[in-house]
Amino acid sequence: MRRFSRTLALAAGLLVSAQPALADDLVSILELAMRNDPTLRQAQAQLRSGQQQLTLARSSLLPQANANFTEQRQATGPEGDVSLTDLDSESRRYGISVSQALLNLPDWYSYQGAKEADQARLFNFAAQEQALIIRVATAYFDVLRNIDQLDTRRQEEEASQREFERTQQREEVGLVAITEVYEAQAVYDLARNNTLLAEDALASSYEALEAITGQPHPNIDVLSEDFPIVEAEGNMDSWVNEALNNNPQLLAARYNVEAQSQIAKSRSSERWPTVSLQGGYSNNESNSTQGTDGGVRSAGAIEGVSVALQVSIPLYTGHRLSARRQQAEYDLVAQQEQANLIRRTTTQDIRNAFRSVNTDALVIAQRQQAIISAEAALNAIEAGYEVGTRNIVDVLQARQQLFVALRDFADARYNYVINTLELKRTAGVLTPQDIIDLNEWLEAEAATAQ
Repeated sequence: MRRFSRTLALAAGLLVSAQPALADDLVSILELAMRNDPTLRQAQAQLRSGQQQLTLARSSLLPQANANFTEQRQATGPEGDVSLTDLDSESRRYGISVSQALLNLPDWYSYQGAKEADQARLFNFAAQEQALIIRVATAYFDVLRNIDQLDTRRQEEEASQREFERTQQREEVGLVAITEVYEAQAVYDLARNNTLLAEDALASSYEALEAITGQPHPNIDVLSEDFPIVEAEGNMDSWVNEALNNNPQLLAARYNVEAQSQIAKSRSSERWPTVSLQGGYSNNESNSTQGTDGGVRSAGAIEGVSVALQVSIPLYTGHRLSARRQQAEYDLVAQQEQANLIRRTTTQDIRNAFRSVNTDALVIAQRQQAIISAEAALNAIEAGYEVGTRNIVDVLQARQQLFVALRDFADARYNYVINTLELKRTAGVLTPQDIIDLNEWLEAEAATAQ
């Protein structure tokens, strides 16, 4: 899982180095997001913080050593004859103590649980990395989506304005009634309003992309018109099996179950004896320079070495150990149910994603045909309007249908791209190579907001 970020950075660096410095393609933006996205940086910090739990759990199984040193000075004598500036006695004590657990099942099982929990954290972080790919791709293609939306809205506004002006001219010479002018103006006013909304939506999408990378991206490459639209490979059952074996969130949930199982064993073994080996060395030096009679009282040093085998057996703890054991067992049940929920959700999500990709492939073909049909219908209606067999409402509605078909087609293409990535993410097989492959279908001609 740790190779994920390094692989992406290396691949992105190679690709970016081969392109103009100002190119804003999907790989360069994703590589930038990997370094600057606050959500991922937070997840990285949380991962590193959580990994210290493994070190903490292992520390209780390793030798423990402590050193101590004490120096003391004091004065003694008859009442009223003691001075704080004339300390006539001093002593020094220093020593080293070492202990090593020989049998401590609670700490051993806790360490095993910490190892399982560490694996769960790694898989959760891998899920965060894959989620970042989806967020970046979604934000990137939302910009392209809104650019296409704004283009068609402007075209629709210009066409509506021309139709409105032409209707006014026809009304002035008595060819049409004033009601047709009102109808054309209403359509133009609505088109103008939709253009303003599309401009705002595009600005918001640029902001969303900038929020991920920390840098503005006023120019981004567009998706090629030749981008292949194909159904998902394999069948639904194969994708479900792939997800059950590779989905990082599901794998993390399974490791969390194992971690909680070890914790439950640790709590159950707290009633067992613990055995530790303890050893120490100590040295005590004392010197009294002034006695009550003015002579030297005493001076000397004592040192010692000790070795002990300590066995500890809990007898009664006020039901604390029983409560801890039962709590751990309930937590294990909760983790198991959480894993079952994630498994069912993953199965549902992968099936929905598989159907979405295949549906998108069919919808794109149908919407492409809808554009051809709408164009033919508009041409026929406009011809009928010129000879008087059609009215202005028919023309306006036909033109609106054409622009709706154009927007729906663009939406379907971007939905297909995102849903394809989402299918791989849910299956747990989304990699930086998928982004590099997708990046090959981005045109060097930049899409900009005008």
